[in-house]
Amino acid sequence: MVYRCDNYVFSIPFVFRSKTQLMLVLAVFLAACSSEIKPPLVATDIVITEPVPGREMSAAYLSLTNNTNELIDITKITSAEFDAVEIHESLLEGGIARMRQLEKLAVPANSTVELRPGGKHLMLMRPTKTVDSVSLKFFAGTTLLLGINASIQPRND
Repeated sequence: MVYRCDNYVFSIPFVFRSKTQLMLVLAVFLAACSSEIKPPLVATDIVITEPVPGREMSAAYLSLTNNTNELIDITKITSAEFDAVEIHESLLEGGIARMRQLEKLAVPANSTVELRPGGKHLMLMRPTKTVDSVSLKFFAGTTLLLGINASIQPRND
């Protein structure tokens, strides 16, 4: 017997001696067919702050989960609502808080990277229009990895 499920083909070369054997094999087959296929990169816990009054920038915080067995390097992020999106990291050097731009954001295999206040985050600069939500596209080189839309949240200053 040959069974097909998605991209899998199962061949069972023997005759079942009982219904129990057949049911057991079919249960395993169905479990394999129903296994969840996860996207390579997933964004959760997304927070996009409204721009600081008098300044043309906003921040985005989120968690990025790499569901692959390979490192993912995010090299570019774009938004239709902002002229530029940069990856930044806040750090403390000699007792002075500094922020620096990162060329890429590495998301290790089968891991989650959290972008949070006081650490790595996205800077969204020069809004192109007034909006209630923001779209972000994450790239590795020229390859689009992920697109998200999120509502802008009021600042809690």
